[in-house]
Amino acid sequence: MSTMDDLANAAAESKEHLVTNLRRVIADAEELLTATADDGSSKLADLRERVKDNLRVARDKLADADAIVRARARRAAEMTDDYVHDNPWSSIGAAAALGLLVGVLIGSRR
Repeated sequence: MSTMDDLANAAAESKEHLVTNLRRVIADAEELLTATADDGSSKLADLRERVKDNLRVARDKLADADAIVRARARRAAEMTDDYVHDNPWSSIGAAAALGLLVGVLIGSRR
């Protein structure tokens, strides 16, 4: 079960990084559009319109991806909560073992 949780967490983190990076790209593209707004050439105007359309699509897809990541994270938290409530002693044992392991690792560094 732990391996599945680790994989799910890694996937969620990767998606969060992707969402963050896409937000940066969109912000940079919007800034570039603003900076070139005064240029009146028709070629550049056409390019700006295409970029604006693509940015709208990217924003919509980003919002969808963000909603999916949030829903999956919420579901993982609910599943974890359910597991802990259904198996309290196993959860306590796992937490104690993890605490012991961390204590041993910290103690061996000194």
